[in-house]
Amino acid sequence: MLYSTGDGLKEGMDPIEEKTSKSVDIYRDTWVRFLGYANEVGEAFRALVPVSFVWGSYAVASVYVTADAVDKGKKAAVAHGDNPGKTTRVAVAVVDTFVWQALASVIIPGFTINRVCAASLHLLGKTTKWPLAVRKWTTTAIGLSTIPFIISPIDRSVDFLLDSSLRKIYHEEEKHK
Repeated sequence: MLYSTGDGLKEGMDPIEEKTSKSVDIYRDTWVRFLGYANEVGEAFRALVPVSFVWGSYAVASVYVTADAVDKGKKAAVAHGDNPGKTTRVAVAVVDTFVWQALASVIIPGFTINRVCAASLHLLGKTTKWPLAVRKWTTTAIGLSTIPFIISPIDRSVDFLLDSSLRKIYHEEEKHK
């Protein structure tokens, strides 16, 4: 049976059966996923908190990214057992996950929220007579409210970027095996 996964058509169980039999990925399917957004929250609060808080939020997000990459490497190692090419497949799983997560969970969203908040604070300073504290809290609210809107476009863009570059190298290597 063919069914759509969002990434194209796949053959196998129907989606309902797959969802009930699929194991839960702690880094993608649970609250742990929100740790990857810690730096966006830090950036949103940048105007109100010491910079060490912002850097701490990046540390939390970076630990999340690294833990997910290690987890995917371990899963690839188990999946490929003692098959030839196991080391390469594990390395690909780790690198692909780390690069994707670093771009989609830390670098691009952190930069985006930082710029949205900086622009908001600047524009509020130019267009209102609000006290600085009100402008900073408004900037934080704008930054936090922006987060849900940027996640999906950034994820899709990073998928496209990796599919158009790094993942082509992986697929070429698989063709030679």
